[in-house]
Amino acid sequence: MSEFTHLDSDGQARMVDISEKAPSKRRATARARIVMAPDTLAKIMDASLPKGDVLATARIAGIMAAKKTSELIPMCHPLALSSVSITFDTIGDDTINILASATIEGKTGVEMEALTAASIAALTLYDMCKSVDKAMVVEEIILLEKSGGKSGDWRHPSLEETPNDKR
Repeated sequence: MSEFTHLDSDGQARMVDISEKAPSKRRATARARIVMAPDTLAKIMDASLPKGDVLATARIAGIMAAKKTSELIPMCHPLALSSVSITFDTIGDDTINILASATIEGKTGVEMEALTAASIAALTLYDMCKSVDKAMVVEEIILLEKSGGKSGDWRHPSLEETPNDKR
């Protein structure tokens, strides 16, 4: 039998059967970063871009994306999320750090929902700012931590090495 849960004993793709699992509180937090010209970041922060408040739009896009994850990732279960949050922090004069967290009381984890939310929020920022800065780079989309479920709590090793990291 494969160690990959999305493959059956013949190596065929399958959706994992979670019908026998007990529900538990689960949470996941992911991060994406977008690097841009300092002038672009300044325009975002003072809301002077032609498309308006791009952070508000990116937050809504990230939340919507988390809710649609099972439609985008083939083997993800559709989930009734309890909450999704998106926050933005600046790093220096050229980077926005996007944190996305998702929670559920359910039978499967929300890592993919948090990762999808962070990714789509970053891509939305790119889309809304590309008219002034096509050289932006979306980078480092990672799962920072997860809690709950059979495998328990987990933190990305980089968080252990740099506890004062802005994430």
